[in-house]
Amino acid sequence: MKRQPDAPGSRGAAVRKQPAPALADGARRVTAAMVARRAGTSVATVSLVINGKAQGRVSDENAARVLEAVRELGYVVDGTASALARGTSNIVAMLAPDLCNPFFGQVIQGIQEELGDRFQLLLSAASRGALPTSEDILRLSALRPAGLLAYAPAPRFMDRFPAGTPVVLLDAPGMEKRAVTVNYDIGPGIEELVGHLAARGHRKMGYLDSTTPSTTYVLRRKRLQEVAERQGMTVVGGEDARSGPDLRAAALAFRRAWPGWRAEGVTVVVVCADTLAHGVLAACAQEGIRVPEDLAVAGFDDLPASSVTSPTLTSVALPGDALGRAAAHRLIALIDGESPRTLPPGILRAALVQRNSTGK
Repeated sequence: MKRQPDAPGSRGAAVRKQPAPALADGARRVTAAMVARRAGTSVATVSLVINGKAQGRVSDENAARVLEAVRELGYVVDGTASALARGTSNIVAMLAPDLCNPFFGQVIQGIQEELGDRFQLLLSAASRGALPTSEDILRLSALRPAGLLAYAPAPRFMDRFPAGTPVVLLDAPGMEKRAVTVNYDIGPGIEELVGHLAARGHRKMGYLDSTTPSTTYVLRRKRLQEVAERQGMTVVGGEDARSGPDLRAAALAFRRAWPGWRAEGVTVVVVCADTLAHGVLAACAQEGIRVPEDLAVAGFDDLPASSVTSPTLTSVALPGDALGRAAAHRLIALIDGESPRTLPPGILRAALVQRNSTGK
């Protein structure tokens, strides 16, 4: 078999495998130069092999020696140095306001399914209850990410966004003209929800909102009020009817709001997210409020846990896994050189899932 030439500077270097200097545990990091000495090749040859560029440039014998030396020494590629050399890394960063929310588990699963082994997903959470901002992006820029995904970013998120970084925004209504987006069409799901509640005889609805200042939450409440008014229903809320992003906060917010809602004749509570609706269900159980006999409850997201709560929760389904896949698909296209102008906004249709919490 004809011998393949080695990389420049490595011809004839494979004369004898050199023993590596003994290292005390944790003494220093293994370098490419140490791998080259162990394999008896040049550093250039090591670089070609570990970066998958050895074909036709490094002999099979030398490539095998390099890989053996990498295993023996436990060499780990310096991702930061590689990113500097290439101008970008293989990292895709995902920013979100509250990664503890189970909804993001579905989104992340969809993203990972689409990214496959090509990219490493890095998760970055904004301050609890806050929206991702341009400052969050600037802190990540040192990693030279291949692309960025941002869920429900702040309205001015794109104002200081680094030029040339591919980005896709998730659940960011109103930002379609500034970046590639994937959003929900929540209208059909809300129409179904309000129609279902009206058919059950409900006329006054309490609404528990989130303290997170996300545009998507604002839109949910606005569309719900519009559709409810057309159906002859009244939405009762107020600044006090807001909750932080967890079950305990939702239970406390509901207890504060419930006496006033009950006095106004509220018979159903719609909650801006299933996570918070689970807290409302827990509070109802503790207060002896029967659901749905005394009070109906509904949410948004259709989390997997909503099918096993007691009672099971009626919810406007917003498929997180489909959101993640659609966003990652568009991001890969941008990374591969597709123009943002050729990528239409992704639209995912919401639909109602009726369960026992509103009476089936």
